[in-house]
Amino acid sequence: MTLIYPRESNAAHAPRLSPAYKSTVLRSPSKPLVIIPHTLSELTGPVYGHETVRENDNDLTIQHKGEPLGERIIVHGHVHDEDGRGVPNTLLEVWQANACGRYIHVVDQHPAPLDPNFTGAGRAQTDSNGYYRFITIKPGAYPWGNHPNAWRPAHIHFSVFGHSFISRIVTQMYFPGDPLFAYDPIFNSVTDEKARMRMVSSFDLENTKPDWALCYRFDIVLRGRNATPLDND
Repeated sequence: MTLIYPRESNAAHAPRLSPAYKSTVLRSPSKPLVIIPHTLSELTGPVYGHETVRENDNDLTIQHKGEPLGERIIVHGHVHDEDGRGVPNTLLEVWQANACGRYIHVVDQHPAPLDPNFTGAGRAQTDSNGYYRFITIKPGAYPWGNHPNAWRPAHIHFSVFGHSFISRIVTQMYFPGDPLFAYDPIFNSVTDEKARMRMVSSFDLENTKPDWALCYRFDIVLRGRNATPLDND
């Protein structure tokens, strides 16, 4: 099996060392990378559990007894390859803060309330055309301590899994018109503006559900010149 990774497509992604994003200073490699050949088991398995996705795992608003607080939204789109073809049977996982900008995590000490009806994680698989759909709550902005008065724009984390151990990418989806874009070192670690804007979803009035939920479209391109930038940290 041969896998080809066109080097020019890597230019769309953020460098591992982005000094304005303080966490990367310690996490980024300081010595030349050592290439270790992939083994057959890494290229072919194990699978990530595509078969365990349940019917409503893509709806983050019905996982508990009550409805979560906040603005209900629909997030949908396609997963494409570099030639614009939909990639079927792709497993996607999302995780996010609640409407108040807080994660259910012991490290998150943001003095905002937790929502007992919102866990903030979901799963879905693309259909035969590479299409996926989530129902969730629009996340809130939150402080993150990178620098004085540092706030993260509202965003949803996406993890996209292939069918082998090494085929996973992680990115973040943002919302159009967020006033925090200019102040966020993570968002701006992708230096090319066109690539950066590929992480911003588009408002989708056509697929908005009247009297129920606004809709945002977020298409993911796995690689190539139009690849969606990755969250490499």
